[in-house]
Amino acid sequence: MTLDPRTPVIIGVGQYNHRATGLDDALEPVALMEQAVHAAAADAGLDGPPLADSVRVVNVIGWRYRNAPRFLAQRLGLDDTAIELAESTAGGNSPQSLVNTTAVEILDGSVDIAILSGAEAFKTFMRARKQDATLDWAKAADDDLPRYIGKELEMNLPAERDRGLYMPVQIYPMFETALRAASGRTVDEHQRFLGELYAGLSDVAANNPHAWIQESKTADEITTVTDSNRMIGFPYPKLMNSNNDVDMGAAIIMCTVEAAERMGVSRDKWVFPHAGADSHEHPFVSHRDTFAKTPAVELGGKMALHLAGIAIDDVSVLDLYSCFPSAVQLGAQSLGVDITPGTGRQWSRTGGLTFCGGPWNNYVMHAIAAVVEDLRERPGEHGFTWANGGYATKHAFGVYSTTPPAVAFRHGSPQDEVDALPKRSLASPANAAGAATIEAYSVMFSRDGQAETAQAACLLADGRRAWGISTDPAIAAAMCDGEWVGVSCELDPAGKLLV
Repeated sequence: MTLDPRTPVIIGVGQYNHRATGLDDALEPVALMEQAVHAAAADAGLDGPPLADSVRVVNVIGWRYRNAPRFLAQRLGLDDTAIELAESTAGGNSPQSLVNTTAVEILDGSVDIAILSGAEAFKTFMRARKQDATLDWAKAADDDLPRYIGKELEMNLPAERDRGLYMPVQIYPMFETALRAASGRTVDEHQRFLGELYAGLSDVAANNPHAWIQESKTADEITTVTDSNRMIGFPYPKLMNSNNDVDMGAAIIMCTVEAAERMGVSRDKWVFPHAGADSHEHPFVSHRDTFAKTPAVELGGKMALHLAGIAIDDVSVLDLYSCFPSAVQLGAQSLGVDITPGTGRQWSRTGGLTFCGGPWNNYVMHAIAAVVEDLRERPGEHGFTWANGGYATKHAFGVYSTTPPAVAFRHGSPQDEVDALPKRSLASPANAAGAATIEAYSVMFSRDGQAETAQAACLLADGRRAWGISTDPAIAAAMCDGEWVGVSCELDPAGKLLV
C-alpha cells in the first residue's frame, strides 16, 4: 500500500516519573517533559529529540510558565525563535485534542514534525508550599505567550460559585448518586460495585511500570474509610479520587510518513491516528437534562468510530477516562462498553488517575502512550481513547492502529447536535423556595473525617433545577445513610436544604 507522504503517524512515546526525596532533587514540569521527550525519542530509535518545527505543551496547572513550550524547546536544544511554540487550553481532554489538531495540521501541511508533551510536578509544588519555600522555576515575561490550541470553556455559572459549587470533588459524587439510583442498586450494593471496579483498576496499575501506585488494592481496601483513606466527598473515599500528588510527564512525537522515513524510524514503531472527534456537554451542570447521562460522549464517540470505519466492538485496546468512578460509568454507558467487574471488557491501559496518577490536564497523554505501546504488540488491531475535562464536560476521542487508515485522518464534532439537546433552567434560591425532589447529591467531609456540608441538585415541580445546601452536620451525616435520590425536600428562600 502506497501511503500519502503527509499521512500523520506517531513514531515515539515516552513517560517519566520522578520520585524526589525533597526539594533539592525535585524537577520542575518542563524538566519532566524534557525527560519524557528523550524517552520518546529513544522509543522511536532516534539519537535524540528530532528537529521539530512545532513544540506543543499541555496546559500546566501547578506552575504558570506563561510560555512553557519555549522553555521545553530550549532544554531540547531547539531554536525556540524559529519554530512554533504552542500550548493547549485547560482540561483533561487536552492531550487527545492536541493529537487531533496535530494530525489535521500534519495532513494539511502546516507542520511536519511535532513534539507533544505535558507534565505536572504538583507533589513538589505542594511540598514547597507546606514548607513555605520559594521555587526557582522558569517563568516567561508577561507578553511572551505561545499560540493557544483549543477553545476555553467557562465551567461555572456565577450562581453555582455563589453556592460554593466549583470543584470536581463536589460534582462527580453527584453524578455517582444519580447513576446509583438509575442502576437500582442499594447504597451498599453500589459501593461494593465501585470497590470491585477500582480494585480492577489497581490491578492494571500494579502491572504498569509507569504507574505512580504500583500496588493492587482489594475492593474492601478501596471502600473502607480509614485514616489513610478518608472520605472526601460522599460516596468517595480517597482511593476513588484522582491522585494529583505526583511528579510525572509524558511525550508523543508525531510527524508525516515522509519525515518518519527520512529519519529512519522503523515501521514497527509506527502507529497511525485514524480519526478523532471533539465535543462538549452543555457547559454548566445546572443546565444539563440529567446527571446520569453524557450525550456528548455518546455522539462524539460514535462520530470518531464512524470516521474510522469501525464500531466500539472492533476496539481491543481501550482507555476510558477515570478521574472518578462516575466518569468511568458515564463514559462506558455512552460508548456501549460493558465494565462489569469480572465479566466486562478491559477498559483501562494505565490504572487510571487514582493509581497510574492524575497529573491534572495531562493524564491522557500517558494513556495514549500506553495504547501506542499495546498496539505495537497487537498489529492491525484498533485502539480507542476517551479524554474528559471539567465536570464530564469536555470530551475528545481518538482511534489508532498500526495499520494505515484506508482514508486520510478525519476529524469531526457533533456539537450542533449536542447543543440542540434538552436543557433545564436554573431557579434562583428566592424563586425555588418550597417543595422539591432530590435528584443527585454529595456530602463533603472535613479533613478530620466529619460530614459537614450536604449539597443537592433538586428538581422543582415545573422541571426547573435548584441547588440546596446545608451546613448542618446532622443533615450532612444523615444523608450518608441510605438512598436520598428521589426524596422530597424543602428549600428555603436562601437556598438552604431542609430534609
